[in-house]
Amino acid sequence: MKQSELFTKTSREAPKDEISINAQLLIRAGFVDKLMAGVYSYLPLGLRVFKKIENIIREEINAIGGQELFLPVLHPKNLWDQTDRWKYPEMFKLKSRGDKNYSLGWTHEEIITPLVKKFVNSYKDLPVFVYQIQDKFRDELRAKSGLLRGVEFMMKDLYSFHQDKKNCED
Repeated sequence: MKQSELFTKTSREAPKDEISINAQLLIRAGFVDKLMAGVYSYLPLGLRVFKKIENIIREEINAIGGQELFLPVLHPKNLWDQTDRWKYPEMFKLKSRGDKNYSLGWTHEEIITPLVKKFVNSYKDLPVFVYQIQDKFRDELRAKSGLLRGVEFMMKDLYSFHQDKKNCED
């Protein structure tokens, strides 16, 4: 696509409310747009770059035996209670109309561990490398660092499961 055909335009001025240099430059260049503090829209150029980076990451993780999956963003409270991490203030917590408690995913350890446990029945099934690339949500008091650590951001999680420490280090 030609630059002249893009609906987005470059800007000479940095946004006044943006303190992060990475976000200032990406906004000025028309790669992203700031919806609110810590939340950005990826515009056509930004999305193209993002997809290329995502594919490089996929190729490298797949090359070492990683298997991609896609986990839910909505998590039930009971899984977080088991690890005593429901209390963390960074979690976005919600209550359904049916009075059930949920959180928006800010990490997925509590989700992936019981899932892998369902399928790994023996040390012979190990090691296992599973990963995902997905939106994450953190209730940051003051979102900073531009796209790197906002309220909503994309993150790659790789989880590995091993029979022992030696196997993990090999």
